[in-house]
Amino acid sequence: MNIRPLNDRILVLRIEEEEKTSGGIIIPDTAKEKPQEGKVVAVGPGKTGDDGKRIPLEVKKDDRVLFGKYAGTDIKIDGVEHLIMREDDILGIVEK
Repeated sequence: MNIRPLNDRILVLRIEEEEKTSGGIIIPDTAKEKPQEGKVVAVGPGKTGDDGKRIPLEVKKDDRVLFGKYAGTDIKIDGVEHLIMREDDILGIVEK
């Protein structure tokens, strides 16, 4: 299924964290928090400004981004959980 977000919305796939700490302790599922890092899968065309022109988004497809703990809306696409959020919910882009 292909999804094309509208306006300044972004489709993000969460990147799962390691199940072990650096000391070798295994973290149980009940103690894990949802990751706050993800990969951008799709972006919308941008927000419309007051003058009617499109303002392009700073993030692009395949960027790794950081977002707030409660940012976005969880959706399932082909059985895989994704987040759809506004560009304002993105805290930063992870540089490689």
